[in-house]
Amino acid sequence: MLAPPRTVVRREAGIYALEQALQRRGFEYVAGADEAGRGACAGPLVAAAAILPAGRRGEVPGLADSKLLTAAARERVYGEVVARALAWSVMIIPPAEVDARGLHVCNLSAMRRALASLTVRPEYVLTDGFPLDGLGVPGLAVWKGDRVAACVAAASVLAKVTRDRLMVELDEKFPEYGFAVHKGYITDEHSAALVKHGPCAEHRFSYVNVAAVSGRRDVPPRARRPATPPADPVPSLFDVSVTEPLLLPGAAEGTVGVASGEQPQPSPSVGEDEAMEGETR
Repeated sequence: MLAPPRTVVRREAGIYALEQALQRRGFEYVAGADEAGRGACAGPLVAAAAILPAGRRGEVPGLADSKLLTAAARERVYGEVVARALAWSVMIIPPAEVDARGLHVCNLSAMRRALASLTVRPEYVLTDGFPLDGLGVPGLAVWKGDRVAACVAAASVLAKVTRDRLMVELDEKFPEYGFAVHKGYITDEHSAALVKHGPCAEHRFSYVNVAAVSGRRDVPPRARRPATPPADPVPSLFDVSVTEPLLLPGAAEGTVGVASGEQPQPSPSVGEDEAMEGETR
């Protein structure tokens, strides 16, 4: 019995090599999925998915891992991805859902929702680091996927730019925390603001640094978010009970949604009950 032909990944193709190899094997629509905000202690978790067209049409000028791009470059690449992608989608997970369901469960669920929202059904899925099961199509978790697979890098940029824009909006509602600068990640300035003002509705109370300043450190992570809002509350930007569309500045064709309302499920304690270190993003 003859062995199936090998899949050859051509190094000279750079960030497009993996997708081109899969397309040569007959997988025309290769989707990438990635997230932004996993390490932040405030703001939403955002996941995105994208399918780029094969050939020259799918080559995005300046495309790279979103963490390696400047803010201005990310905005330019975001516009190119939106214009060129066969399909793209973004899902936004509110902080309260991260607290209720756990970071890892929300992370995987958000990527699944983003992939399921694509208007073109993927034939193969590449994810950054975390494997996804139950997709109904083959897939591969790629280490540093946002640096070696174009569709994952495109998803990375979509998620990062969307989340950064939302954090700038939150900065207008909660100017005392400096969200527009650090985007909810743990910095000296953010930590000082937390100590001075305490957490707001957009902080993740399941994170130990937030729990410590809220006085709820001894409460189990899933139960730390206060049951009743503080006096004179400011409504959360993400207070929704069902999945609904959310229009963002610069959003063109594609799917952008707030994902909320699912029942809490058991999950590994990844990201909970520990102070997540901020990334340079």
